[in-house]
Amino acid sequence: MSISKEINVAGLLGYKLKQTQHSLRLRMDEALRTLDLTTPQYAVLAQLELRPGISNAALARSAFITAQTMHGIVSNLEKRHLVKRKSDPQHGRVLCTELTKQGMKVVQQAHNMICAVESRMLATVSAEHQVLLEKLLLECFNNLQ
Repeated sequence: MSISKEINVAGLLGYKLKQTQHSLRLRMDEALRTLDLTTPQYAVLAQLELRPGISNAALARSAFITAQTMHGIVSNLEKRHLVKRKSDPQHGRVLCTELTKQGMKVVQQAHNMICAVESRMLATVSAEHQVLLEKLLLECFNNLQ
């Protein structure tokens, strides 16, 4: 019997993590739809809140998407006046992106929606187990670096 037949894929921890991540992403997209945002757009706005003026390349890395995808996302957010871009004073070809006042307002609303989704996800998990879960996920992440 081959190894793949011996392993119950649904029983693998990685599969369960992906299944949970997928469900979380669906609920986040659903909540953000009222703001006409996608989860990747929210990730970009949230990163820009933390790191105003970040380059597209750095923004793409921090939002877990490709530079090409990031260009499209930033362009769409710029058309909606949620972000603005300007040339980097040290590197003329590099564009730095920042939130507009409207973008700041929208990202705050989105944070509230995402917090509600996370609260739903953790509704039956004790505070002690939430701390443990976060610690274990970080440990797993670090082991893969």
